[in-house]
Amino acid sequence: MRYSVAQDSQIGGRRVNEDSVAHVHSDAAVLLLLADGMGGHPKGEVASRLAINVMVDLFEASARPRLPDVALFLQNGLLEANEQLVRFARTENLPDSPRTTLVAAVVQDGQITWIHCGDSRLYLFRQRAVYARTLDHSLLERDRQLGREPASSLPAYRNALFTCIGSDSRPTFNVAGPVGLRPGDQIMLCSDGVWSVIEEASLISSLQSKPVDEAVPLLVEQAVRRGGPSGDNASCIVLAWPEQDDFLPTSRQNMSLVSP
Repeated sequence: MRYSVAQDSQIGGRRVNEDSVAHVHSDAAVLLLLADGMGGHPKGEVASRLAINVMVDLFEASARPRLPDVALFLQNGLLEANEQLVRFARTENLPDSPRTTLVAAVVQDGQITWIHCGDSRLYLFRQRAVYARTLDHSLLERDRQLGREPASSLPAYRNALFTCIGSDSRPTFNVAGPVGLRPGDQIMLCSDGVWSVIEEASLISSLQSKPVDEAVPLLVEQAVRRGGPSGDNASCIVLAWPEQDDFLPTSRQNMSLVSP
């Protein structure tokens, strides 16, 4: 399987980077992950890192080298991450559990399947357009889907989520796919520190103008600049599907549902 992938995460104007991003692969599948620890709850950086680690561990145990059921893997991983966060809070006697968003995608057999909970997004870009995108699990997006006027125009309302990983209640999540990939497709997972300050057209043009290992860190730097001194953490990971057979995999470290 040939592809190119790059990821980046920067602290922005916050004291702590509560975003976590990762990718891991077998000979037949690749897993992309991004989590954004939620402010207003303790240890957001622990929440995002734990959720990522749970998914990575499950992938490494299950992809031998293929995942037998990709959608079931994603669902089980997300629910296990939720269980472990609740368990962590009880073990540490925390007054509230750490919480995080999570978006994850698996590419296998030339197809992509993804899951998300919260407002970290997945975009599938095709032919310089948004082919698919996750719908945020936010109060604002829920109002829009119900066809009613948003209850508030304040920026904080956009960030108010009705579900997350780490709550005592079962998280709401969406699984989509599989969607067959075409030459030149690009898959982006990003936190709201990126998508809230960079419009979709600019995301596309930035990724089209340079190879992903160059475009991704520049895109995250742009998000940090636009966020300013009080801006959010900014993180993304992008996988580019090859346009031709000799496209070689590359990787650079350190570096959110509209169905088709």
